[in-house]
Amino acid sequence: MPVQQHEIEQVAEKYLAIRGCLNEKSKRIWAAVEAKAYGWGGVKLLVLATGMSNATVHKGLQELSNPCNEASRGIRRNGGGRKPYKITQNGLLDALDALVDPYAKGDPQSPLRWTSKSTRHLAKALQNKGYRISHTTVSQLLHEAGYTLQANKRTLEKRNHPDRDGQFEKINQSVITFQQANQPAISVDTKKKEMIGNYHNNGREYADKGNPVKVNAHDFIDKNLGKVAPYGVYDIGKNEGWVSVGISADTAQFAVNTIRTWWLNHGVKLYPNAPALLITADCGGSNSYRTKLWKVELQKLANELKLEVQVHHFPPGTSKWNKIEHRLFSYISKNWRGKPLISHETVVSLIANTKTEAGLRVAAVLDKNHYQTGIKVSDKEMGDLNLSTDEFHPEWNYIIRPNNNQNV
Repeated sequence: MPVQQHEIEQVAEKYLAIRGCLNEKSKRIWAAVEAKAYGWGGVKLLVLATGMSNATVHKGLQELSNPCNEASRGIRRNGGGRKPYKITQNGLLDALDALVDPYAKGDPQSPLRWTSKSTRHLAKALQNKGYRISHTTVSQLLHEAGYTLQANKRTLEKRNHPDRDGQFEKINQSVITFQQANQPAISVDTKKKEMIGNYHNNGREYADKGNPVKVNAHDFIDKNLGKVAPYGVYDIGKNEGWVSVGISADTAQFAVNTIRTWWLNHGVKLYPNAPALLITADCGGSNSYRTKLWKVELQKLANELKLEVQVHHFPPGTSKWNKIEHRLFSYISKNWRGKPLISHETVVSLIANTKTEAGLRVAAVLDKNHYQTGIKVSDKEMGDLNLSTDEFHPEWNYIIRPNNNQNV
């Protein structure tokens, strides 16, 4: 007859009532007595009701049948049983500590210096040193020593540039001056490149329970769809964004052409009589102050639009202070969270539909132009620049004015 649920509950209730008064041996004997009284299926009943193992109950039955067996009378004394590996194997904990943190506590030439420190790898390395240990024991020892699984955390930055605050103040003052004169001041940058296709996109969206959007298991780039590079222009005063979604390389030509398309579509209407344009940008990427092509393309833009272009670059390691990062790009990322970017049109639509309660509005277009990489800028082209630099960090602060050489 199979064990009934109510019988399990009855035995469990009795066990809970007395187990606090029993030692290890008396628990086995009690379980054996109950199992024997129940008859066929008694061992199973006691296992289910008490959580004891089959072996424990059977050992109790053996002790019942051999009451004079001296060995069966023993109760484990304090400190009895097999000693932990960390006690029997001298130096085990120190060896494990050295493997987990070879720089601070061990040998920099550790075999795991450049290897994933999984419990299996750690156990193998300890075994090679002569220790008898399994990966499960390694996991237990790590836990006891206070180690936990940790992901990387972005907290470290490069040492602040000594003139960082001075450059921040210069940028801030220039933006205020332009805004007070109702002149255009923009922040520019390239957003992270994105693969196009049915790929996983970070974030979560509400959907029918148990029916998530299904995406590819692997993120191998689609050779036909490739990647896109969204380059943005953020109008600091108007709280408006413009993004050109490039399907070619993220070059200085692409960056300046995005500024051009923003101006022709929005800027000239918002600032019809503007004599100058202020650009704030990071110090790297396609708009790097070191990139000669960036300045050459800005000269072409100044000539074409008949605008004075004033540029201020943020110091190295301070890109997160660039307005476009937290006033435009962060909201775009929130708007397309959890949505696969399956096509160019999807990217453009998601960007263009980004809005905030504070009034942010964004326009987006697909830039289908092909931009060549590796373009060399000649000394003559650099010499033709109508460029003037500031006394304070001239590499970061400069003005490009229209010149008479329209072939630049």
